[in-house]
Amino acid sequence: MNFKKLSILTVFAASQVLMAFPVSAQSDNAGLQQGQALDQQTESVQGSLSHDVKNNENSSDTHVEVNQDTEPAEESVSGAQDISGDTETGNVANSGNTAESGNNAEPGNKDSGEQLDESQAAESTEKKEQTSPSEEDRTESEAVEQQSVSQQVSSAKTNTAANTAVNASQLILFYNSSKMIQDGVTYYAPQPMVVKSGVSYVPIRALVDRVGYKVSYNYATKETLIIQGNNELRFKTNSSSYTVNGVSKSMKGASYQTNNTFMVPLTSITQALGITYSVDNINKRIILNLSNKPVAKFSIQPSTVYAGDTVTYVTAPYSPKGLAIINERWEGRQDVFEAEGNYTVSYYVQDSSGTWSDPYTITINVERPNQPPIPMFTTDKEEYKMGELITYKDESTDDEYIVDTQWDNNASAFFTPGPKTIRLTVTDNKGASRTYEKTIIITNETLYTLNEFNRLFTPIGEEFSFDGSIVPTWDKVNYTYTDQPGTLIRSNSPETVNREGILYQDSAVGSTRFLLHHLNNTGKKVKMYVVATNNNSATATLRTENLGLAGPTNIAQAAGKKAVQRYFETMQDGTKWSTTQLKPGESKLILTDLSLSSLGQSQIISLFSDVYSNYPIDYKVIMIDEKLDPLTAVKKLPVLDRDGVHNRGTYDNPTRIIKYSETIGEESQRLVIGDNKDDPNVSGVDPMVGVTASNSGNFGVLYKITLDKVAPNTLISFNPRGGTYSGYAMVNGMPIPLAKSGGVSAPNEQVVLYRTGNYEQKVEIWFTAAPASSLPINLLFTALPQVEE
Repeated sequence: MNFKKLSILTVFAASQVLMAFPVSAQSDNAGLQQGQALDQQTESVQGSLSHDVKNNENSSDTHVEVNQDTEPAEESVSGAQDISGDTETGNVANSGNTAESGNNAEPGNKDSGEQLDESQAAESTEKKEQTSPSEEDRTESEAVEQQSVSQQVSSAKTNTAANTAVNASQLILFYNSSKMIQDGVTYYAPQPMVVKSGVSYVPIRALVDRVGYKVSYNYATKETLIIQGNNELRFKTNSSSYTVNGVSKSMKGASYQTNNTFMVPLTSITQALGITYSVDNINKRIILNLSNKPVAKFSIQPSTVYAGDTVTYVTAPYSPKGLAIINERWEGRQDVFEAEGNYTVSYYVQDSSGTWSDPYTITINVERPNQPPIPMFTTDKEEYKMGELITYKDESTDDEYIVDTQWDNNASAFFTPGPKTIRLTVTDNKGASRTYEKTIIITNETLYTLNEFNRLFTPIGEEFSFDGSIVPTWDKVNYTYTDQPGTLIRSNSPETVNREGILYQDSAVGSTRFLLHHLNNTGKKVKMYVVATNNNSATATLRTENLGLAGPTNIAQAAGKKAVQRYFETMQDGTKWSTTQLKPGESKLILTDLSLSSLGQSQIISLFSDVYSNYPIDYKVIMIDEKLDPLTAVKKLPVLDRDGVHNRGTYDNPTRIIKYSETIGEESQRLVIGDNKDDPNVSGVDPMVGVTASNSGNFGVLYKITLDKVAPNTLISFNPRGGTYSGYAMVNGMPIPLAKSGGVSAPNEQVVLYRTGNYEQKVEIWFTAAPASSLPINLLFTALPQVEE
């Protein structure tokens, strides 16, 4: 008998049996259709054709062709229709109007507007393909004419059984083609995958069938639903959005109907359901990676495990198909690891279909239990005189590192006799702490008094207490000064800004110093800017030289102190030097560090900066809403009034040069700054209201003090006289805090600035008053006590 004719007759007979059943929506086991259909064909060839079509459930919208590994099957099984019913007896039940997966239809649009379901669209498409096979199909059929029936049966069964939708791992879609290959099995969708405006569209039911999810249609909401486990996707025709578990998401393009087939962007499904894919532009295809195995996953607590600790395992398995996880298996699991080292733990889970997951494996690094730190310190002696310097050496250790050190009673010297116990507590990075204590003996003998000791041994930048009432009795250093030309723009009034506006405006040329200090009280977030405008006929060059900025902060003295510190530091490192070109009529923002951060309510910002311009430049200091464009807003801002308390103005002579060439320090002396007597205020004008101004405290003035002859063994210290002071000075090019702990109180505290050695020295001190601190201040010069052996 001619095998080719027999094969064709077999396929025809099988297809007629299938077509005898009424068309219904898909069943949940659509992936089994191909192997079963081919089984019936091959059985009929061997003389046992059965009309009992068990478990034959073809997709409502797919045309199926089985590809062999070596050669294609003899004939494609097209025209097979969906059935649903009793798979044991072969009885078929027609679907009703409920929209369950496999038992409903998606809508399509007729010319009259009537909805068609996709199963009907698929049926018409498949019939067309069935009656008019492609040239490729005919060629492939003829090519296998000589293949044995037994080979066909074996290949078809093997391919189909191994590649059902339940176990499929890869689905290949082709550009502008209805062809889909799923692990060697070729399917044809009712419509090809198309690209519109750069978006790939696929027939939703054909794709979902292949992936193995449930699909339904809700007639009330006119939505197509895809169900995957606990995930639910909802699509509407002609909409560029869809919902995932009730949350609206955007698609790259709008869904649409074509030839009664519902088309959606491919990425809307892949992204929502976590399907990974790759694009093969050379072969014009998209490869979807499908995994239907359950997924094992777990974590441990705590994240860092020490030997002897109890480990908690937190599992999070799931099934991509939404099946229940019914079993689990562990390898290497221990609730307590007794010894340090690396341990591998693997976890497997099984779903209700009996499928086991791949192992999920982590390596647990079990560390040695944390060892508490070992506190330890030594002193250079066991017994000391009163007023004798005690040297402490911290020798604490830890198996990792120490994060906190707390001393108790570690005075640099004691001034009463008897035993003194010192304690040291250290804490490591794991929170363990221990304390060590040591007792030393203080004898009845005195080496230095408290005042002598402080002047000799208090570290530079730290304060000590003394009787400040004696300072006014000391001789003043009768210095002379010269003022260095330039311009100082001080913007400090209103200090508390209640509304947006221009805080200051004026013109300046050459060397110009800015001192800005303002608090935001507008009730909104604002920013400050300095706008520079060139109203000359030539291009102007503006150079920023030094800049110290602090804030935003809620602590005024902290802002003033930090701004001075950074101002001095940029003098040393030059990191803020920059140049700006301003064309005629052009406005630009300068000192842009000022506007890097917004000021919240009650926050303060302080700035010192030196700039230079070769032409007069108009400057405006403004505070506006953080969202506004400063170059636009500045044109309409009001000029804000002074607050009547704080100072603003444009002043000449912003740098005061003090040079003292006589010997200083042999006797107790003081050099007074900011008192408006020995050190007169610089004068100027408030151009915004046209009145003269006096710079009280000389804030913004930079003092450059040169002392040519400071006596040997002289202490130079800083003593505020007007109130609490918190800032910086620079001694011989080194910034010195006033003071390290925060501030220094008037009048009974002083901060150590410098000590000369056993020879006369030249000392240079630079000072500028920190905003929010009090003037005047005194620089004190006192002879150090004789060093005792």
